[in-house]
Amino acid sequence: MPAIFTLSPKSAQPPPYRSSRSWLPRRSRWLFLPIFSFLLYLYSPISLIPYRSPIHAPSIRYKSVDWSRYTYSQYATSSAYLCNSVMVFEALSRLGSKADRILFYPEEWDTEISDTRDRDSQLLVKARDWYNVKLIPVQMRLLNDDTWNSSFTKFLAWGQTQYERIIHLDSDVTVLQHLDELFLLPRTPVAMMRAYWVLPGIKALTSLFILLEPSGAEFQRLMEAAMEGKRRAGEYDMEILNHFYGDSAMVLSHRKYGLLSGEFRAKTHNNYLGNNHDTWDPEQVLKEASLIHFSDWPLPKPWIMWPHNLIGDMTPRCKKGMEGQEWDCRDKRVWLGLYDDFRRRRKVGHRSQVFESGRVNEVEQDICALLSAPAPEWPPRNYTKS
Repeated sequence: MPAIFTLSPKSAQPPPYRSSRSWLPRRSRWLFLPIFSFLLYLYSPISLIPYRSPIHAPSIRYKSVDWSRYTYSQYATSSAYLCNSVMVFEALSRLGSKADRILFYPEEWDTEISDTRDRDSQLLVKARDWYNVKLIPVQMRLLNDDTWNSSFTKFLAWGQTQYERIIHLDSDVTVLQHLDELFLLPRTPVAMMRAYWVLPGIKALTSLFILLEPSGAEFQRLMEAAMEGKRRAGEYDMEILNHFYGDSAMVLSHRKYGLLSGEFRAKTHNNYLGNNHDTWDPEQVLKEASLIHFSDWPLPKPWIMWPHNLIGDMTPRCKKGMEGQEWDCRDKRVWLGLYDDFRRRRKVGHRSQVFESGRVNEVEQDICALLSAPAPEWPPRNYTKS
């Protein structure tokens, strides 16, 4: 390899201006040489060492990614959950997600809007036309337990082998940041999060969020495991997925992708934080989260009306600050804000065209205003107020 720098041979005769004595003492020369070399390294346009990219430089060019290979998946089995799914797709669109979006829905629904009360058709059309959702009609399998009705429908995502990776989300969530970065993780059949709220006694994965690689063989295995004669009583999607992938799934960060709304009501946060020495900061936690899952049992989901005496029982309490400081009401403020935001977005109206009385009319519709369900019994049975 040719040398970068060469030294000129000594001249036979000293230059006219050179003194017979060196201008630099002998001992100082040893100090001067490394300093001079260091400055030359800093400011020379010629590199003295092979170039190496910074270790934290982005290794993926997002603009060159073929996003059609990836998709988000939702399923809807009722009008209320269909509305939730549309809200998820709206958030992904608004937040700049580039991946595809698919929605499984009952085959008896259609996209022909008959009148202003045909909300299922309106929502399907809105998902398709506004948020570029690919609609997939399927025959739903109904279970006897209404609470977990058709929870196995999420297994259909494994059959969408035209995609390399799918993110399936439960629809009772608020999406705060898109999740496109997860599609580019190292390959693994399944990635899920720990159900941190049952730690340390139970170590289980939660099915509210699944990053999966579609596979025809896995699809068949999962659907067979979901058959009534194959599964045990009380066994649903979460139990089956833990049986299949509990020991092999890539574990994602629950602090980023699996925050429960109920965490803001918890008295301690060791399970969420993963230790007992980090400080709980509700505003910072919300800022770092990409996804909020509404889970405040025995509180109903946010699209169901609350009994009048519910607020006082379930709202997070303000904490007394240190001496001389004000009360800390951040948990209460964040928690109420999450529910208020969900309900506000759910009631946003839009103008659409419907066919009525033999003509097409453009009307203002509040198609997600499905908060008219009767308030549940409160307090619920077998609930002890702590």
